[in-house]
Amino acid sequence: MAALGSPLRTLRGLLRELRLASGPPGRPYRDTAAYRHLLAAFRAHRVTTEKLCRAQQELHFQAATYLCLLRSVRHLAALHHEYHGRGERSPEEVAGLVGFRLPQQPGGKG
Repeated sequence: MAALGSPLRTLRGLLRELRLASGPPGRPYRDTAAYRHLLAAFRAHRVTTEKLCRAQQELHFQAATYLCLLRSVRHLAALHHEYHGRGERSPEEVAGLVGFRLPQQPGGKG
């Protein structure tokens, strides 16, 4: 990771991934223990006027790494759902998946 960005952006990204992972839209993700833990951890490690919290950078790095993991797992699940579990495919369907067309055979076959 080259740049971490702002901690608020990382927190928002984590909350978005938590919302996407929580399942159906009707289920409130704000009532989960993960939501409460994320907010408590970010509040506990913020910089105040009285002290400079050295652990804030560590928390931010760990949060950004965890956000990357959550996004990657979500993308993997989407790819797995799209390309796996349909059994044997015909050559025409496989060619269409990668953007090719099979050549037509002479004599009207195919």
